[in-house]
Amino acid sequence: MLTGDLVRLRPVEPEDADAFYRWHNDENVMRWLQSYFHESLAAIRKRFADRSDNSYEKVTFCIETLEERMLIGVVVLRDADPINARAEVDIYIGEQEQWGSGYGTDALRTACRYGFGTMRLHSIELTVVEANSRAIRSYEKIGFQVDGRRRQAFFRDGEWHDELLMCVLAGELT
Repeated sequence: MLTGDLVRLRPVEPEDADAFYRWHNDENVMRWLQSYFHESLAAIRKRFADRSDNSYEKVTFCIETLEERMLIGVVVLRDADPINARAEVDIYIGEQEQWGSGYGTDALRTACRYGFGTMRLHSIELTVVEANSRAIRSYEKIGFQVDGRRRQAFFRDGEWHDELLMCVLAGELT
């Protein structure tokens, strides 16, 4: 397990399926995420039961608060490329009452430290919808910078939104 200032990161367990079900069927949680399709509890439980262990290519961590040990979200380092020493990161806090408390920023920083230290990555990238200003501020706090823009790449609520490509390099993490 990895420990930050506010959170700890741990592997996903089968009993986490109920929380993921709630989050994946909550329109506010899923608003700015690519996967916006409702998923049954049975499908999530099956996926969790069938999932293989973490690997270099994809590491998934549940985010828990340090004090209460409450499951609040997930962070994933994926598509890790050992030749180019890069990976992509996905993160969300599923428990809305925990939004704005610094947990997401701490979880992302902790996951990036793991990526740069243990995985020996040189760069970690993410994409974010430009309208998701709260997430962008969080990413910038720990050193992510905008590297590019995909124009009108994300459709939600009848509107097209630009996506930003953001990246942090080893040595830039704050």
